[in-house]
Amino acid sequence: MVHYVQTTIIFLNLTIKHMRIGLAQTKAVRGDIQANIENHIHFIQRAIQLNTGLVIFPELSITGYEPDMAQELSTRIEDEIFNPFQEFSDTHDIIIGVGMPLKTTDGVTISMLIFQPHQSRLEYSKQILHPDELPYFKSGSQQPSLSIQKKRIALGICYETLQREHLTKAKENNAEIYIASVSKPDRGTDRAYLHFPVVAKEFKMTILMVNSVGFCDNFHSNGRSSIWDSEGQLIGELDNANEGLLIYDTDIETVISIQS
Repeated sequence: MVHYVQTTIIFLNLTIKHMRIGLAQTKAVRGDIQANIENHIHFIQRAIQLNTGLVIFPELSITGYEPDMAQELSTRIEDEIFNPFQEFSDTHDIIIGVGMPLKTTDGVTISMLIFQPHQSRLEYSKQILHPDELPYFKSGSQQPSLSIQKKRIALGICYETLQREHLTKAKENNAEIYIASVSKPDRGTDRAYLHFPVVAKEFKMTILMVNSVGFCDNFHSNGRSSIWDSEGQLIGELDNANEGLLIYDTDIETVISIQS
């Protein structure tokens, strides 16, 4: 059964210097928040050097995708451990999206924390949970929609990005770009490689998928972070084993691939 909740749409009309979107394919250290934050900072600094205006990390990137540890590792978005992300955002005019389990009044959510230059932190929490996640997590209820230099960007997290109703809602909100932050093994990326080209062409949306690499939970996350244009053509990808950056320039529709 698909679990979906009524959502509140939040539109963020942001002005940044560079319309480049970075996907940071990272390998998390299981449950080691500080080590993972330091690795995130490394990729953020590299993205800044490449004039990137928005950088997104994989699902639960700060902790690794570890449902059985989510309760003990979860925190609030105001936690000072996230201050370095806000400082980089403010100083370098970049929007940063990182993955973290968050505490709410209802339970723990699978969330993306969004840091914007000189603005309050926001969160997007996964709305459609996989049945295996239900014992550990609660669904989110708010849907930030980034509107950057007149291009509207929708966000999704892993399982829900393969559900048609999530893409349909993004299209109804006039999204031109859809970013999927995921943690997927071979079977998941194989399905994504079949699904995303079809819906990208159907909905006339550019789709970006950022995946992690390395072992997590009970599977091996196999990367292959990718970008499909609005005609469903694969225009950029990373490999299935190494960390790296995939940078998409939305103005000239070109891709820079940097493999670690």
